[in-house]
Amino acid sequence: MRYVQASERAKYWLSVLTELKNRGLKDIFILCADGLKGLPEAVEATFPKATFQTCVVHMVRHSLNYVPYTERKAVAADLKKIYHSDTVELAEQALDDFELTWGDKYAAIVRSWRNNWEKIIPFLDFPKEIRSAIYTTNIIESLNRTLRKSVKNRGHFSTEDGLMKVLYLAIQGASKKWTMPIRDWKLAFNHFAIMFEDRFPKNFLP
Repeated sequence: MRYVQASERAKYWLSVLTELKNRGLKDIFILCADGLKGLPEAVEATFPKATFQTCVVHMVRHSLNYVPYTERKAVAADLKKIYHSDTVELAEQALDDFELTWGDKYAAIVRSWRNNWEKIIPFLDFPKEIRSAIYTTNIIESLNRTLRKSVKNRGHFSTEDGLMKVLYLAIQGASKKWTMPIRDWKLAFNHFAIMFEDRFPKNFLP
């Protein structure tokens, strides 16, 4: 497999976002993603007013990859103190406390959180009631999990068309859940209308 340079990835995401823009996407308030290389730079180039939010759920999962099963619960609980903090200042203190407790054993976790800190904390500017609607890509993860399960259950595909049919049917089944509202979305929507009033679509405002 050919190694893809960060600059190439940025060019790819730039082309994706440019296409979305050409198809009518006017603005992005907050874009939450799971550490895709080159994406933050592409977002800044195409939608400079957008806030880039690293998916906190992915940060935690990535962190726990370094931790043996016997300590995962304790490490996860201390990581939760960081992203459940009321303010950025308290989150920074929780990260310092995490480093004091686990830094010697899991320096890679501390380094990862500190290196990505500015992209982790944007959601802390919002009320606690709506933060979970901002800091995770769980909807996409749910779809990916459904696709993996459908392929795994089938096991073998004699043709590419057979694979595509299974994936298509899996997406059709998953899409039935997409009509369900995001938790606390109406509350989040109202906050966005206030915080981004000058950029909010006029036809969405009362």
